[in-house]
Amino acid sequence: MGKKKKKQTPLMRQYFEIKEKHPGTILLFRVGDFYETFADDAVLISKELGITLTKRNNGGDQTPLAGFPYHALDSYLPKLVKRGFRVAICEQTEDPETAKKAGKKIVNREVTEITTPGVTMSEKLLDHKRNNYIVSIFWAGGTVGVAFSDISTGEFGLSQVGKTELDSLIQSLQPSEVLIQKKLKNSVPEILKSNNITFIEDWVYEGDYGYKILTEHFKTHSLKGFGVEDLEIAHHAAGSLLHYMQETQKSSLGHLKRLYAYENSEYMSLDGSTKRNLELTSSMQEGGTDGTLVSILDATSTAMGGRLLRKWIMRPLKKAETIENRLEAVDELVKDHTLREELRDELDQVGDLERLISRISVGRTNARDLKQLQLSLAQITAIKRIIGQSGSVLIKSINKRLKLLIDVQERINGALVEDPPASIRDGGIFDEGFNEDLDELREIARNGKKYIAEIKNKLAKDAGIPSLKIGYNKVFGYYIEVTNTHKDKVPEHFIRKQTLVNSERYITPELKEVEEKVLSAEDKSKTLEGELFEELRLYVAEFAEDVQQIATAIAELDCIQSFAEVAFRNNYVKPEINEEDVVDVKKGRHPVVEKTLEAGEPFIPNDIYLDNSEFQILMITGPNMAGKSIILRQTGLLVLMAQIGCFVPAEKATIGLVDKIFTRVGASDNLAAGESTFLVEMNEAANILNNATPKSLILLDEVGRGTSTFDGLSIAWSLSEYLHNKPEVAAKTLFATHYHELNELEERYERIKNFNVQVKEHDGKVIFLRKLVRGGADHSYGIQVANMAGLPDVVINRAKEILSNLESHTLDVSHDGNGAMAQSAKKKEAAKKVTKEVEKQAELPQMTLFGSQIDPNVETLLNKLEAADPDRMTPIEAMLMLSELKRLVK
Repeated sequence: MGKKKKKQTPLMRQYFEIKEKHPGTILLFRVGDFYETFADDAVLISKELGITLTKRNNGGDQTPLAGFPYHALDSYLPKLVKRGFRVAICEQTEDPETAKKAGKKIVNREVTEITTPGVTMSEKLLDHKRNNYIVSIFWAGGTVGVAFSDISTGEFGLSQVGKTELDSLIQSLQPSEVLIQKKLKNSVPEILKSNNITFIEDWVYEGDYGYKILTEHFKTHSLKGFGVEDLEIAHHAAGSLLHYMQETQKSSLGHLKRLYAYENSEYMSLDGSTKRNLELTSSMQEGGTDGTLVSILDATSTAMGGRLLRKWIMRPLKKAETIENRLEAVDELVKDHTLREELRDELDQVGDLERLISRISVGRTNARDLKQLQLSLAQITAIKRIIGQSGSVLIKSINKRLKLLIDVQERINGALVEDPPASIRDGGIFDEGFNEDLDELREIARNGKKYIAEIKNKLAKDAGIPSLKIGYNKVFGYYIEVTNTHKDKVPEHFIRKQTLVNSERYITPELKEVEEKVLSAEDKSKTLEGELFEELRLYVAEFAEDVQQIATAIAELDCIQSFAEVAFRNNYVKPEINEEDVVDVKKGRHPVVEKTLEAGEPFIPNDIYLDNSEFQILMITGPNMAGKSIILRQTGLLVLMAQIGCFVPAEKATIGLVDKIFTRVGASDNLAAGESTFLVEMNEAANILNNATPKSLILLDEVGRGTSTFDGLSIAWSLSEYLHNKPEVAAKTLFATHYHELNELEERYERIKNFNVQVKEHDGKVIFLRKLVRGGADHSYGIQVANMAGLPDVVINRAKEILSNLESHTLDVSHDGNGAMAQSAKKKEAAKKVTKEVEKQAELPQMTLFGSQIDPNVETLLNKLEAADPDRMTPIEAMLMLSELKRLVK
């Protein structure tokens, strides 16, 4: 016999049927005034939200139950979605009273929306100055199709990139959710594992489904009009993304008006490591925006401007003309303080046009959104007046794109009250005189209430009961309430309906007659307002594309004025942009660090000069805390700022266009992927050497520090040679290092120059001068820095003693007490000989650092070097090792 099927109540049967249709979601099931969850969902939200877990009878079984009042949805929903859950909201789609009268045991319910981390319109979930992207990815051999959208703004783009470019694109978008094929569930690519991933059925990516769903949505025969017809691999990604958004939103996505091709080649390449290390939009320490470039450059007045500014920072330009147009516009606003201040005042009054029109288009809106849209459009007239005389090419272009949409403004203004209520169901959103039928119903409702007040006064007077009241509830409608003190005075024609502890409730035929007129008028009035609002919403939604174009123009103008405001406040200068291979900065400053110094502490500016003919690689030495890292990062940030069209913190700056910025900064493990600090460092170094060009800028802050001294020195030495000698990767490079031995490279290679960050020693303490000067440093001042950090005096003094012995070519580590060991050594002498041998290798034919053919003898030499640990060798072992290396070389 088969297993007997459990009996379920009608409500629970309906719940599980709906739940089965929406796998992978938490189902919020509307029951009266509550959203309820059952079974596993109940256990989950009880834990996540701290809600009491109870049980509900389900055909004899006790099913776990947890829920919250419907009005608390805005509080609980964001908490679930921010933790990565997909939430399906199931509403009652018919009135319970209507269902009851029809003899139905249960009301109709259906899922009206699925909210996910990447697909939401909720203001509670969205950061108003940050895009909320969802990305879909499709692999086809060595090419990746990528589609992305911010449904809250209507942006929808796609791209085709190589596998090596995918990480940079994902880092640029910083998606809240990533869609990939279900078949990849057990083999998620490493670069996506840190993202919130949703797996989509494989068939959605197959065949021409993607192309068909796109053309159906845009109502076109092809995608040629969008310039994306040939991006066939990306069609699969874009189609799956549109499919997912339609499935979750359960409504028209009419605000997705255009599909555009994101051309990665138009922008400077910034890999994930560089974006993190330069702290462009996210701090490495806290993950927030404090201490980031965006925190300094964001003086935008609008939400659209704030979002666009982040895109500009993450996508520096490579075309000189476009950069110059931005700089010209910024320059005009920097010089005209009055114009800039007036513009900022007007932009402050502009709402989030992108998200307003998106909510209006999909129907998740209210009268306040429409009013805000109208008031924001009203600001356009003043903005156009302010910028109307501009000579800037970019600002002129912006002015042309700013449409007034007078008809839309007048339609909304003529319909809505000045301060409409938040809910449409409450009524009262339309002005008197807007609609005759509505005015008539309102008059009846108002007079009805007046009649009821008159009835109340008359009944109280006739019965001699001054405390008589008339109330209302959904059960009885209008009723008369008399306290027990006066119930003996109640007239005979009062019909008793309810007895309470301290009073009695009655009705009269006259009261019921007035009630019928009043209630029907109020209900009809609210129904009519709902219909009129929907009609107005649909009218405004027809202008979605125009509003989006206005929003884009406003965002650009806001970014330009933000750059101008920041430049004025912080004394930035306009950089000179050209196609030459020179980066020449006079008295450059770090834009973030100069703002975080304690009051009265000056930032020490520095000059940087790099070119491809003489000063290609600057080898920068100096102790920790001297400021090497700041100089490296500041150079990268100044180049990036110039290429986003922003003024820079310097006395003067000439920037030859850079195609890529690479950074290898600091040490970090990736233990989750089984990668040590040194392996991460080598991965980053390999990425740089495999992708750099002569137009690139490379910032190396220590290479080889994650392994033994001689291994690290050898790698750093070889890497420097490679960057100098390989024409195809001979990029402009700043190399900060503690390996003083690398200073000897200047004598061997014409484009390597030594610099150091100045310090002074006084009374055993080191004073940091923060000044970059020509020449190499020969001292690390590590012990002095350790002293500043607060190491015990006994440790500091012992370290000085050991250092002194090392520098005198002997090592005496005898200790008082315990009669410890005594050993003398000539380690430093041996180390010098090994270093000279490394130099000798520089005269041999050059070998590539990664993946090239290597002579067997050289390979043996390298293997022996790798196996050796000079820090643990005795002097005899070091000399024997050196002899063996010499034999191999010969």
